[in-house]
Amino acid sequence: MIGIIGAMTVEIEGLKAKMSEKTEKSVAGMTFVNGKLWGKDVVLTVCGEGKVNAAMCAQTMILLYSPRMIINTGVAGGLAEGLEITDAVIATAVVEHDMDMSPLGHPIGYVCGVDAIEMPCDEKIIPILSECASACGVNHKLGVVATGDQFISSDEKKRWLIDTFDAYACEMEGGAIGHVCTRNNVPFGILRTISDGGDDSAKMSFPEFAALAAENSIKIMTMFLQKI
Repeated sequence: MIGIIGAMTVEIEGLKAKMSEKTEKSVAGMTFVNGKLWGKDVVLTVCGEGKVNAAMCAQTMILLYSPRMIINTGVAGGLAEGLEITDAVIATAVVEHDMDMSPLGHPIGYVCGVDAIEMPCDEKIIPILSECASACGVNHKLGVVATGDQFISSDEKKRWLIDTFDAYACEMEGGAIGHVCTRNNVPFGILRTISDGGDDSAKMSFPEFAALAAENSIKIMTMFLQKI
C-alpha cells in the first residue's frame, strides 16, 4: 500500500480520478480513498493546510492502512535560485522552521522526540521521483523543504529560511508528515512543485499559479506510481 497526502483537493484530484476499485472512509473530517492505480494499492487523502492537519492525517493513515511508504505531493514556495513557477523540488530532508526551543539551549528547528533538525527522506524514493520529474520534462532540484504554520510571503523571511536551513522550498505540511513517518519508521518522500516565490509577491502569485503547478506534481506522481 502506498499512501499519498495532499493539502488541497487540486493536489490529488487528478490521481483520484484515475483510481479504480475505490472505497472511502471518513475519519476526523478527512476522506481516505483506497483503490488501485496502475495495479498498485493506493490510499490518498486531502489533509487540509497546516502542520496539525498534516500530522493527524499521516498518523491516521498509518494506523488504518499500514502503508509501506507515504508521499506528500503538492505545491510550495520556491526558495532556491533558478526555480521558476511549475518547477519542482524533491526533498532530501524536511525541517520544521517554526520549532524554536532556543531559550532551552536547542538550535532553531530542533524537533523533540526525533532529536534532530533535519528528518531525511527515503533514499530509495528520492532518485525515483527525480527520474520521473526528468522524464516528464520538469526542471527540478533536490534539497531541504522547510515547513511551518505560516504562508511565507516576505523577502526577509525567505532569506532567513535559506540562511538558516539552506531550504529550497517552503510549505505547511511536509515537515509534519516527515515527523510522523520518522517516528513510525515509515519511508516517506516529499514532492513539491513551485506556485510562488515565497517572497513579497507570493500572495499574488499563489492563487494564479497553484493549479498549474499542481498539474506537474500529478504528472510526476503518475509516472512514479507506474515505476515504483
